[in-house]
Amino acid sequence: MSSAQGWNDSVAIVTGGAGGLGEAVVRKLHGEGIAVVVADLADERAGALAGELGNKVVYARTDVTSERDVDAAVDAAYSLGTLRHVVISHGGWGVTEKVVDRECRPASLEGFTRTLDLYLTGTYNVLRLTCARMARNEPNGDGERGSVVATASIAGYEGQIGQSAYAAAKAGVIGLTLASARDLSSVGIRFNTIAPGTMHTAMMESVGEEALAKFTSNVPFPKRLGRPEEFADLAFHLLGNGYLNGEVVRLDGAQRFAPR
Repeated sequence: MSSAQGWNDSVAIVTGGAGGLGEAVVRKLHGEGIAVVVADLADERAGALAGELGNKVVYARTDVTSERDVDAAVDAAYSLGTLRHVVISHGGWGVTEKVVDRECRPASLEGFTRTLDLYLTGTYNVLRLTCARMARNEPNGDGERGSVVATASIAGYEGQIGQSAYAAAKAGVIGLTLASARDLSSVGIRFNTIAPGTMHTAMMESVGEEALAKFTSNVPFPKRLGRPEEFADLAFHLLGNGYLNGEVVRLDGAQRFAPR
């Protein structure tokens, strides 16, 4: 990707790059010769990953809702080369609450706002700050200066019972995609989003075999959970395909969430 566009000094930032989907993206980009900044809060895992992959991968401790932290991650990227690519794939928080439960008690407002703050506000914060810096890059022949991939979820389309906060946050990322791609067109930056279904991450494994079997049974084909490497492959393609812009791509084996 980078060499085909004449970007031999490409650097990427991956939020949530220390585990799950983000780690798979870091490994994919590193394998393609792109330097990577792992933007995460998991000091031990992120440090170990950077140590394993070598001097083209660095860890920048990053709270995605902090302007100072994100700017520092961007500085780290430009110390390695030119920031051209961003993958926003952080997680780390979730709340399962009905809007009103069986005892007629309302869901906590804190749980809702914290979920939106992480997944939607955090995504927007990373997007605006990284793109403000990439907008100053030298463009390629098509006028492109960089590309960004965000992470939504199919819950943003078919939120399940107890998922109102998470579904709203991810629906916000879906809604952000086309509008932001249009905003960023004037500075030559593309923006796409992946909406994964049930992916086989370490966090997913924690639900137990019975729950995993149920999730698998609801996937039409292939009859399994998605692999992080498949997410990474799609992210890499979206970063590099110069005519893909403003798109939300479902990665779910044709799965559609039922109410529960």
